[in-house]
Parts: sequence; structure tokens; C-alpha cells
Amino acid sequence: MPVTAIGAYEAQPLDSQNNFNGLQLVYLCWEKHLMFCAPFTFPLPPHMLFEDFIEQVVKAAISQHPDAPHVDFDRARWRLNDQPFTPDNAASLIANGIDHKSLLHLNTPGLNGVAGTFN
Repeated sequence: MPVTAIGAYEAQPLDSQNNFNGLQLVYLCWEKHLMFCAPFTFPLPPHMLFEDFIEQVVKAAISQHPDAPHVDFDRARWRLNDQPFTPDNAASLIANGIDHKSLLHLNTPGLNGVAGTFN
């Protein structure tokens, strides 16, 4: 079936960073932990330290999962926008290359979901 254009499409995205009052959206997926069915979305200040992100944001977000008390963030493996990533805990999110709408993947070796269901 042929398609006929009706003119230029000029939509403005509503999730651009300038609409978040100085914050940026950061997505976090905890691999093998599908109790959380989609990545978390956090509006965060770009200059938040990565260690504060872990302590104040990530730990609170995953706290209801039975594996949460066993997470060893020193052994965690990370990906940023699908690339291997080693965060600098003392640096800010933006200094770590985590910008608006970045996707972080957290892999926690040895933890495979509720009762090991992701094996």
C-alpha cells in the first residue's frame, strides 16, 4: 500500500534534558533480576558522585529483592550504553560518562535472581 506524506513532522521531544530542571535521566538494569521487569529510571544530578549513586539510589531501589543484601558492589560488573565500563566511585556521573538517558547494566556475579531462577 503506498504511503503519502502529509508534510514535515516537527515534534519536540518532551524528555530532553532541558525539561528536567538540571537533572538527567539515568536508566539502570540489574541483570538476571527480573523481579524488576524493566530498567529503573532515575532523575539525577549530573554531578552526583558514583559512590553516592550506589549508596543513596541503587541500594534503596533494589532493597526489596531477596538478593539485595548479598550484592558486593566491589565485585560488580558494569556496562554503560552496552559497553564494558569500570566506574570511578569518587567521580561524578557525568565525569564517568553517564549522561542524559544513559543505560547502566549491573551484573552481580553469583547472584542469579530469586532462588537462582535465572540459571
